Amino acid sequence: MYFTDRGIEELQARRGDEEVTFDWLAEQLQAFVDVHPEFETPVERLATWLARLDDDEDDDE
Repeated sequence: MYFTDRGIEELQARRGDEEVTFDWLAEQLQAFVDVHPEFETPVERLATWLARLDDDEDDDE
C-alpha cells in the first residue's frame, strides 16, 4: 500500500456517497494549488490525466 492510499481511502470513506461535478473538482484543485503552490505540477498532471482518460492510447504516438 502506498502512503497516498490512506488519503484516497479516507476520501472514499468520508465522501464516497457524494456526487460532484468536474467544475466543482476543478475549483477545489485550483483552491488547493492556491494554498499549496508547490503542488502545482502534480495537480496539473492529475487534472490532465483525468481530462484525457477517454483518449485513445494511439493518440499519444
